[in-house]
Amino acid sequence: MRRVARFYKISRERWIEDHCSMGDGQGIYSREAAEKIYEELRLPKRATRGSAGYDIYSPIDFELAPGEEIKIATGMRCCMDEDVVLLIVPRSSLGFKYRFQLNNTVGVIDSDYFYSDNEGHIFIRFTNDSKTGAVLRISRGQALAQGIFVSYGITEDDDTEDIRNGGIGSTDRSRGDQG
Repeated sequence: MRRVARFYKISRERWIEDHCSMGDGQGIYSREAAEKIYEELRLPKRATRGSAGYDIYSPIDFELAPGEEIKIATGMRCCMDEDVVLLIVPRSSLGFKYRFQLNNTVGVIDSDYFYSDNEGHIFIRFTNDSKTGAVLRISRGQALAQGIFVSYGITEDDDTEDIRNGGIGSTDRSRGDQG
């Protein structure tokens, strides 16, 4: 099998800034908690040789009641071949049991995102869309999503020369689109 990518932790400084910005500076979003969590961040791994997806682990404990959502700073970035995209989807079992879903349906991480101003830090926003009232509880270190690498092509007349220089949604800004 062709090897197309490598996961890395973002820098400690980036982690602390991004993690603390998700909360009110208290509890799990404090600087002290962020520093401890950083040391324990797990990079994605496949569970078995036949797994297509790389399990992405939660850096925090959290609970989501039906209708609630959460933004997760994963602490990771991914360097991949130029003709590869990383697709992020919920773990199948969590989607099946809780209707746990990404707010953007499928996360698309382009190869040039690694070089973004935010170090290519991958965030994931989830919603518990349970129709049965099930509360979702995730523990730190538990797999909550999976990343799948997919090769892609471009059209013969493609002439794109723009370069990304921002984080999430930055390709819209480079084209002048409004999101």
